[in-house]
Amino acid sequence: MATHHAAEGEVVCLKTWANDLAVEKSKVITKTSGLELARLVIDAGTNMHHSTYCSVNGPIVIQCIEGEVILKTTSTSSAIKPGELVYLNGGTEHALVGVKRSVVLLTIVLAPAVAEE
Repeated sequence: MATHHAAEGEVVCLKTWANDLAVEKSKVITKTSGLELARLVIDAGTNMHHSTYCSVNGPIVIQCIEGEVILKTTSTSSAIKPGELVYLNGGTEHALVGVKRSVVLLTIVLAPAVAEE
């Protein structure tokens, strides 16, 4: 069966999105040519990345919906709690580690930035 992605205008409840998945509750909500939205579930003590850090080409926004995560970069470490978000430039090496079981909304800008004139 194909993975369901949200359609334009579809309301998504981030607390329950992907509950249809038996084990892993992380799932892409939608992806277009310029944007990807994903709901991540990160258990306490879990490093979301199998290697030390990861990065993507475009800017990202990490928003904590529930729980608490630690955002690590090569130079900082910050707690992100419910209702808080953080922006990182494209190419920033980062890792997410669960402090508590957490639900996080990850937004990735895939389209290249338009140069300012």
